[in-house]
Amino acid sequence: MNIGIIGYGSIGSLLVQKFADAGVTAPKNIFISNRSKEKLEGLRDTYSVCENNSECAANADVLFICTGPYQIMEVYRDILDDLKDDTLVVSLNEAISFEMIGYFLHHRTAKVIPSLTAEINRSETLVSYNDLVTDKDKETLRSILSSIGNVYELPESELAIASDLVSSMPGFIAAIFDVFCKQAEKFSTMGKDQIIKMVLNSLDASSTLINQKGLTFNEVVDRVATPGGITVEGTTVIYDKLPDIVDEIYEKTLEKSKTTKRKVITDC
Repeated sequence: MNIGIIGYGSIGSLLVQKFADAGVTAPKNIFISNRSKEKLEGLRDTYSVCENNSECAANADVLFICTGPYQIMEVYRDILDDLKDDTLVVSLNEAISFEMIGYFLHHRTAKVIPSLTAEINRSETLVSYNDLVTDKDKETLRSILSSIGNVYELPESELAIASDLVSSMPGFIAAIFDVFCKQAEKFSTMGKDQIIKMVLNSLDASSTLINQKGLTFNEVVDRVATPGGITVEGTTVIYDKLPDIVDEIYEKTLEKSKTTKRKVITDC
């Protein structure tokens, strides 16, 4: 099986490395193209480096398009005449709808949203398909993506909010606990590194505990935040004030997705 990767940025380069490491296909069966050719020079001995997007598309059985939303339509124009009829096209961009893709390509197409945690083979990867994708295509893509973690198949309408829950979540979690650590420095003489280490270990252990014991979030809260205790003072504040912040996060991210769609349509 030949895998094509168009766009060798953070996601494209990660997929190349992970697919090769997992033995999804032989390294020379991975075809790569990128706008900046200099980024690919060190790859030629290991992978099949292409001169342009058309060459990459012509060789691919499964073609991953890993460019930004404002470049992706240009890529579709580039590859239109070179795609094989049975190639599965995979877009790694939630904001570009199947309807928009259909203006350029009447082709079997999937949308895939991986997570940064693919770096440790624990991605929570989202997948959606257009109506032309076959059961065999789905099986092939699931097999490929399982090499980087779990795969969730969802309707396209759910991808935006689900992307917040998996793809964006490492960033949200990091931001939240960055705030917790920074604010703790106001109330402590402990060093920054010690505070961060304590919080990270607590976060890791809490996640493991929940998963291994099959606990809900509420059950953990009930066990730690006992009535009249210290912890309940903090959890009360979180439940009182955090919902408004989370609502604003979802509103802003979902609106950004809609804005990106509108801009891409206008530019096209």
